[in-house]
Amino acid sequence: MKTIVAHIPTVTFMTGIKAAMMLALTVPPCLHAQTFDRSLHARENMEAAIPRPDQDEAVAGKLAAQERKTGRKPNILWIVVDDMGYGDPGCYGGGAITGASTPNIDRLAAGGLKLTSCYAQHTCTPTRSAILTGRLPVRTGLTRPILAGDKVMKNPWDGETSLPKLLSDAGYFTMLTGKWHVGESKGMRPHDIGFDEYYGYYPAQKEISQRFDVRRYPGLVLDPERLAAFEAVGPSDFLTHGFKGGETKELAQIKTIEDMGRADSVLIEHTLKRIGELAKGDKPFFIEHCFMKVHCDNFANPDFVGESEAKYPYKDAVHEVDLHVGALVKALEDAGVQGNTFVFFTSDNGPQMDAWPDAGYTPFRGAKGTTYEGGVRVPGIAYWKGMIAPGRISDDVFDLMDLFGVALSLAGVSMDRLPPDRYYDFVDQTSFLLHDYGLTRREAVYFWWGKELMACRMKEFKAHLKVIIPQAPHMYIDLSLIQDVGLAPWYFNLYLDPKEEMTVGHRLDPWMATVVGKLKTHAATFRTYPPKNVGL
Repeated sequence: MKTIVAHIPTVTFMTGIKAAMMLALTVPPCLHAQTFDRSLHARENMEAAIPRPDQDEAVAGKLAAQERKTGRKPNILWIVVDDMGYGDPGCYGGGAITGASTPNIDRLAAGGLKLTSCYAQHTCTPTRSAILTGRLPVRTGLTRPILAGDKVMKNPWDGETSLPKLLSDAGYFTMLTGKWHVGESKGMRPHDIGFDEYYGYYPAQKEISQRFDVRRYPGLVLDPERLAAFEAVGPSDFLTHGFKGGETKELAQIKTIEDMGRADSVLIEHTLKRIGELAKGDKPFFIEHCFMKVHCDNFANPDFVGESEAKYPYKDAVHEVDLHVGALVKALEDAGVQGNTFVFFTSDNGPQMDAWPDAGYTPFRGAKGTTYEGGVRVPGIAYWKGMIAPGRISDDVFDLMDLFGVALSLAGVSMDRLPPDRYYDFVDQTSFLLHDYGLTRREAVYFWWGKELMACRMKEFKAHLKVIIPQAPHMYIDLSLIQDVGLAPWYFNLYLDPKEEMTVGHRLDPWMATVVGKLKTHAATFRTYPPKNVGL
């Protein structure tokens, strides 16, 4: 063990993907303790998974019986909130106690499976791309938002096999409503990469509202020359309606704070309408409904001002999201498809504390922009009436990328459809979610910040090779540093210390070398399957 640790400094002072590859070269393969690491590779180009043959077989039978009963594949509805903190919903310790009760989200959790170790990427675009590709953003090049003035070298979606395309080819109608944030140029739009229909806004709220929010951005709004320069390169501020292979229309333009505040009401009405229509059709549907809220800058919907307990704009936004979640579930019930629709509710990352108090709550260290738990551990609720037992709670690890595999499995799409020349990081977690006593098939979650390999969680243990250090309270993005950890990884037992404040290191635990060995195995995949560089 001591010899192993002596090699670690030469790795952690390297940077980025080079460090990952050096890690693969400097940690001997014999460190991979099979008795601790239960995962196996079914395919060379796919993430290793824990075999659960009995669990898989039972759920396969359950799904087959469901299909015989309904005569069709199940519908899939993803509900993605923007920047909601782990501790915002009442079922995760927030709700009324943090100023915004969430009865509908809480009811969803009580009726299904609440995941307490569900992981996203550290910011918006990486998560949104990862769940649609089943691949880490460092592999696809979609490591951050494409912002005003950015010039990418090539379309990052070129060569990617997206989930909506696979599902559409399998007979599903696929639609994304709401925030996109993964490219708005032709060839990068939702209806260009596989969705049959798109109805929403390409950027985040702040990127739209800064054009007219004179209180927060006077240097832009009150300077005609700068405003004109921004408009020349700025993101779209139109509600867009597009169809695969068809017309793309710009509908209403966001012109005021009130317009921005009402955006989610406009979006939810479209999804509710389409659920009713699609339920009557001959195809199952896959809908990804992405809220604009609660990403800063939050402006209360004029119809819901002050309806949260706290009365602050962020808390009113949480209250509104909860109302819309309730409306989505009711729409499934009214359309008669609640019993044949898999629903997953989550957030794309932790709260953006740089915008505090226009930000959410997490009980963990860090926030959006970091790979501490506060940045990447998010709410995750799986709900399927009659198929997922109500009242389940699990702390087994789940990565939002695993939704890619779950969707393929539910749709009956063979993994053979995935190109063999690239690496896939998802794990098919269908049996974990649907079995009454399901256990995770994922052994580890890997955390990257851009091209920097940061950390790994394996079971309850988490090892950091690099960390984000804020230089002022809440400033995890705008005033922070990425630092190497020093002589040895920062190694935490999350059961003893979920706030990642005191390492256990060599003093209290013997497994650090094994977790580092898991990182070594992960790093080795980048030698065989090099990542793309799109210029971000």
